Amino acid sequence: MARKGKAIKREILPDPKYNSIMLSKFINCVMKHGEKSVAEKIVYGALEIVSDKTKKEGIEVFTEALNNVRPLVKVVSRRVGGSNYQIPTEVTEKAGIAIAFRWIIAVSRSRSEKSMKECLAAELLSAYKKEGTSVKKREDTHKMAEANKAFAHLRW
Repeated sequence: MARKGKAIKREILPDPKYNSIMLSKFINCVMKHGEKSVAEKIVYGALEIVSDKTKKEGIEVFTEALNNVRPLVKVVSRRVGGSNYQIPTEVTEKAGIAIAFRWIIAVSRSRSEKSMKECLAAELLSAYKKEGTSVKKREDTHKMAEANKAFAHLRW
């Protein structure tokens, strides 16, 4: 545990093309090994593919897909009296967005399209339409939280 106090929150600059802080954070999550220009090409290429297919602005589809994937509740494993319980807890907006980023990127990387651009575009489109693996993951999380609602009193 850190003893020096709270970590300083760094300010993230908005991305140059759409002027969105959310998209800038997403680019940072897509980035591997510090290659930001590669991550920008992937994300901007995916947004172009999405806007061509939907005839809507790419950033609008991105934010709508993110809202469709973002979980509202999650389950946390807690040990009480010698047994583990899955306790449902609410997710803050910031944490929910981070989880949605992770899910979308992980599912995109596991897809089998030709390039990462196409994989990410396909996943964003399916999340926009409220179908696909990342949205299913959200629904499964919500179902698990609903099933374990009886243990909500164990939260502290």
